[in-house]
Amino acid sequence: MFSNIHQEFEVPEELKDTIKCFWYNRRNYKEELSELTVLPDGYAEIIFHFGSGCSISHQGIVQALPSPFIMGLLNQPAVFHAQNQLEIIGIRCFPWAVFDLLGLSSEKTKNGVHILEHPLAELQSGLTDLIIQGKIQEAIFQVEQYFLKLHSHITTDSLLAKAGAAMRKNKGTIPVHQVADSAHTTVRTLERKFKQSSGHTVKDISGIMRFEQIRNRLWNTPEASIAELAQEFGYTDQSHLSREFKRYSGTTPAVFAREAKKRKRALSNDFVAFVQA
Repeated sequence: MFSNIHQEFEVPEELKDTIKCFWYNRRNYKEELSELTVLPDGYAEIIFHFGSGCSISHQGIVQALPSPFIMGLLNQPAVFHAQNQLEIIGIRCFPWAVFDLLGLSSEKTKNGVHILEHPLAELQSGLTDLIIQGKIQEAIFQVEQYFLKLHSHITTDSLLAKAGAAMRKNKGTIPVHQVADSAHTTVRTLERKFKQSSGHTVKDISGIMRFEQIRNRLWNTPEASIAELAQEFGYTDQSHLSREFKRYSGTTPAVFAREAKKRKRALSNDFVAFVQA
């Protein structure tokens, strides 16, 4: 039986304005369909999958997902299904850059998922061969080369890149007008460009970034004080943090922390589910 594996790979300097990292994940599930709940984070993911396939639930309907697909910025948990062995190569992108990079409209994304109609899908066959042979580094190299070529044909929006950098640096806690100042633009222009490029407002993305920081902190340190986290991350008070956390996760931070203790014991710190590590 193969063990579960998760690896992340740094991207070349030329791609750092659009892509956070490449990653590979292998997990073994039961023969019957297993359910995975993926919580929101501050990224969009391009997902190639290999093995028994995967599917997503929406309004009680399970829909098989092709490879590749885009998981856009989530604002609530997404429920996936998989069985047997599943391997994934992911491209973790900044949500304000992914659709421009691929030359797609963000408006086509439904329920967080975008079924790709893009030449990128032509990589699937070659990547499958490499994955079968266990040549993970070579598969990542193929993906890297494709995106370097793709990136060379686009002009990245420096305004969005500067705004995104400011948001990442401040972990989503910076007010919208300060994000605009960092990008040397007006709030109105910034909001318009973010909505066009990602389908979300600056406030939407900042809120998810901030949630991600709290989620990660509680996963790594379940005993952390929620009141102190609220103060550190700029929430009005503990109840404000709890409301926002439940909005994105479906549960309170206190319940999440308790579950984190249980899961860490069960998974030996291997908390990886599709679009987040």
